[in-house]
Amino acid sequence: MLTKRIIPCLDIRNRKVTKGVRFQNNVELGDPVEMAARYCAEGCDELVFYDITASAERRPIDLEMVREVARAIHIPFAVGGGIGSIEDMARVLLAGAEKISVNSLAVARPEIISEGARAFGAQCIVLGMDPVRVANTPRFSSGYEVTTRGFRERTGRDALAWAREAADRGVGEIVVNSVDADGTRAGYDVELTRMIAESVPVPVVASGGAGHPRHLVEVFVRGLADAAIVAGMIHTRAYDIPGIKEYLAAAGVPVRRKW
Repeated sequence: MLTKRIIPCLDIRNRKVTKGVRFQNNVELGDPVEMAARYCAEGCDELVFYDITASAERRPIDLEMVREVARAIHIPFAVGGGIGSIEDMARVLLAGAEKISVNSLAVARPEIISEGARAFGAQCIVLGMDPVRVANTPRFSSGYEVTTRGFRERTGRDALAWAREAADRGVGEIVVNSVDADGTRAGYDVELTRMIAESVPVPVVASGGAGHPRHLVEVFVRGLADAAIVAGMIHTRAYDIPGIKEYLAAAGVPVRRKW
């Protein structure tokens, strides 16, 4: 049986890890390289770094930070934010990242998914999507609309249709970050995660809302997620990676204990 992955997410702004609720009222929490090294030592499976203002400010990712992270850890990590082209993807991968996460760029230019998959392999290309719950209408038959630029812009795209299109275009993985749950620590949107996981042939990562290890059990068991992103619950030291994995193992969820 495949093990479930635990992925700490480090939202970066001005070279600091920051966390808020739905990207609002963010507070600085520490140095991204130091925090990455700590989570790696604790036994997380992967890491993801999002430059949360790069796309909105239309600037490139901090490649030196990517290089420093690559030197500090020995596990795979993904980078998102400020990716505008195949050349940007190449620079981030050459700096040491294993995966590229595209969100706003993919909505604006969906062919970047297939271009990236052809150039670097599908396993390198991750779709980040930020769906918000909306009224169920013919246009939004899933009941969710995709947003971009840190939840700032509505796209008019149905979340389930977009996930399917991205899979058809060759994306290797989809991160489903619920706008409604983001930063609340009240639990993942299990319904949303399961709907997408049952509809695409690629791994689905649940994101947004983790506040207790039981939330991970719920999204793995009922939401059918292949991996789960955690942020505030570990950034504040309320829980740690070993404790979360012990809880999951006791609940019958298969996890890798240590690299």
